[in-house]
Order: sequence, then structure tokens, then C-alpha cells
Amino acid sequence: MTDTLNRSHPAPAAPAAPVTAAHAALDPADGERAYALDREFVFHSWSAQGALKPFVVAGAAGCEVWNYDGERYLDFSSQLVNTNIGHSHPTVVAAIQKQAAELATVAPSHANLARGEAAQRIVEKAGPGFAKVFFTNGGADAIENAIRMARLTTRRHKVISTYRSYHGNTGAAIASTGDWRRIPNEYAFGHVHVFGPFLYRSEFHSETAEQECERALRSLERTIQAEGADTIAAILLESVPGTAGVLTPPVGYLEGVREICDRYGIVWIADEVMAGFGRTGEWFAWQGADINPSRATPDLIAFAKGVNSGYVPAGGVVISPAIAAAFDERVFPGGLTYSGHPLAMASIVAALDAMTEEGIVENAKTIGEKHLGPGLRALAEKHPMIGEVRGMGVFWALDLVTDRGTRAPVGADVIGRLKAELMARHVLPFAADNRIHVVPPCIVTPAEVERALVAYDEAFTAVAAG
Repeated sequence: MTDTLNRSHPAPAAPAAPVTAAHAALDPADGERAYALDREFVFHSWSAQGALKPFVVAGAAGCEVWNYDGERYLDFSSQLVNTNIGHSHPTVVAAIQKQAAELATVAPSHANLARGEAAQRIVEKAGPGFAKVFFTNGGADAIENAIRMARLTTRRHKVISTYRSYHGNTGAAIASTGDWRRIPNEYAFGHVHVFGPFLYRSEFHSETAEQECERALRSLERTIQAEGADTIAAILLESVPGTAGVLTPPVGYLEGVREICDRYGIVWIADEVMAGFGRTGEWFAWQGADINPSRATPDLIAFAKGVNSGYVPAGGVVISPAIAAAFDERVFPGGLTYSGHPLAMASIVAALDAMTEEGIVENAKTIGEKHLGPGLRALAEKHPMIGEVRGMGVFWALDLVTDRGTRAPVGADVIGRLKAELMARHVLPFAADNRIHVVPPCIVTPAEVERALVAYDEAFTAVAAG
């Protein structure tokens, strides 16, 4: 790894997926027009509009995106951590095209082959603890409907979630969120927050992972007791909190959550919107090697993003047999016009089949264990700014600090400079708060990881030098 970090930045490799004629037809004038139209007419999320200077993407294939000048960038953001299968995967693109020619849209009340096959595949990946899938348009409405199912089946109203979390930008989803975005949007009722485990910045004064796990579970249970257990419908947790910093749960924590839920009759909702479908090197993060699935199976799984790599908007809730059966004779009071949209369903079927046949989830696991993990830890040894490296699979975060002793986070200015240095080296970064998240597609190759590690190394060196 030392040799890699000292090596000059290599020339870009060919994209993993074929570049089509449409990809190749690039005109810089189109890039200028795209930027001008965006700034005049597009209103962006989570942003003060006046200061925006969005990067214009003309095309993408595999792990690369490019602009209208033909400049290629390694996409180590996976956009919003969702292009798990990479960009422009030919099998998924062809499936969408075929479905569009056969049946472009259909009401959710009708049966459709693509929808049935998509649901079957998702249930099979989730395992024997699940029965059916309710499809939504994305992750936020998956969370909304999971909460609704929990409230209806328990006849309780409160939802417990953690402060370090993000669950989406709709009513109950944003109220469940634990970061700053919740505060100006708290219109939903019945939401309670607790601190989850995070040893590096422990709220429980823990010195070991075992202490952090025990104290976080104790805090959760005491909150349930203080709020009144018979008022708690659900515990909503990201299996691995993503935007909050890739906070890998300590051994035993998810099993402990399952035990608490069983003890008090609470529904456990696993938010796998970001962590699911290969991101952690498993089909679902709660199925990880350090977790006993037989003792840590959630009641509901909210998913989106990685299920089809965002090629067509899609999400959903994977439902346990007991909760599904609760609505056999009782109307479920929820629905969406585009629930199970055939284009989205065809993309899910094609994506999951390709991921299975091509060993893409296994690749993500191997990349994390043999390439990304060791490479990022080597970066941390070289750069004091990196306080902690966390992650697995293709789901990593670098917690950046001004001082390793105090663990004081770096400021926004440092993050801005790092992003600029990475873009200058043709790596598309993902940044949140004081962190750089390293989240390439699950198809990323060792050679692409090496290219990115060199760029990260050079960027940290440049920022540290001032």
C-alpha cells in the first residue's frame, strides 16, 4: 500500500460498461446550455440556491461519469450512494427498454408480471422471515408506509429513532430523522429520539465497543419505559447509519434491539434504503457476518436506492408474514399511483439478476476486505487529519479531525478544499459534515480503487500543505 500511495496518478482506465454512440456524441455547448438552464429554472434540494455551481454530467458507464468536454471522473459517490450496479449497466438498460415497448405503465390495482417477479426476488433475498412487498416510489415513502403499518398493527402511535440518522424528506420520515434537516420540518407527531451506538464519539462515555453496545441498548430500553411501552409502535433504525457517517453497529447491538422489541411488543423497522442490496457486501446490512440473522431479523425492511441502482425511481417495504396477514381481512389505508411501476419493476428484476449472476455483492465484500479497507487505513496512518476509518464492503467514511487527541471535527472550509482537490484529480466525492464518504459502485475494480486511493492521498497532502 505504501508504494501505491507514493505513486503518481495513473491515466484513466476504460469504463466498465460499453460507451454507446449517444454517450460519445459530446458537445461542450450542450454543457454550457445544461448549466444555464439549471441555474435559471431548477430549484435544488437542501441548498441555498444562489451559491450553487452544480457539476454537469453528460454521461456515465460503469464507475465513471463524464462531462460535455469528455473529462472522465471516477464516481466514488455512487451519486447518492445508490448506483450499486454501476452506471448504464447494459442488462438493466435493455430491460427498461423492453418493458417500455411492452407495457410502459399500469395501475397498481392490476397484476403485472414484472411486479410479481420483482417482489419474489426481493423476498427471496430478505429470507424466510418475510412474505410480501409493498412498492413505493422511493425511500422516504417506504419509511412512511412502514411506520403506518407498525402503527396500524400495534395500535400505538410513537416511533423511536436515533439522533444520528436520515430517513427521508416526507412527514413522518423527516420527523424520524436525527440530523439538522428535521428541525425546520417537525410537523408529524409521536416521534422520540435516542442516541445510538457510536464509540468514536460516544454519548455514553464508553471505552470499549462492548460498553457502547450495552449502554446504548440500556438507554433505548429506559426511553421505552419512560415514554410508556404501550405507546411505542416502532423502533426505526438504519441498520448501518449512512449519511450520519457509516456507523457500523457493535457486535450484539441489532440482536439486542430485536430482544427489546420482542419484550415490549414493538415493531422493528430496518431502514436499508442506503445500506441494502450489496452496499455492505451483503444483500441486506442486517445479514452481516457479525450479526446472527436468526436473532436479528426485523419485522419490516424499508428499501430503495440500491435495489435497481436508481435507474428508475423505486422503493418499498418488505413485510413479515404476521404484519402482512394483519391486512388479509382489513384494508390497508395506503397507496401510490406509481406503486410497482412496470419500468421500475423491470429494472429491479434485471438488476438483482445481474448482481446475482455476476457476483456483484461478493465483489463489494471482497473489495472492502482486501482493497478499500486496507487502503483507507493506510491513508489514516499517513494523514493525521483522518481520525477514524469506518465501514465495510463499499460503504466507508473518513472521520476528519483537527486533532486526534480531542477529535475536534474539521470545518466546512477543509471539506470544501478536499472536494475541490478530489474533483481536480477526477474523483467525484461524497462529503457530509466533517467526513469524506468513500462509496463507489459495488462493481468497482481493484485498479479503480487504487486510482482513487492515489487521488485521496494527493488531496489530503495538498490540503494539509495549505
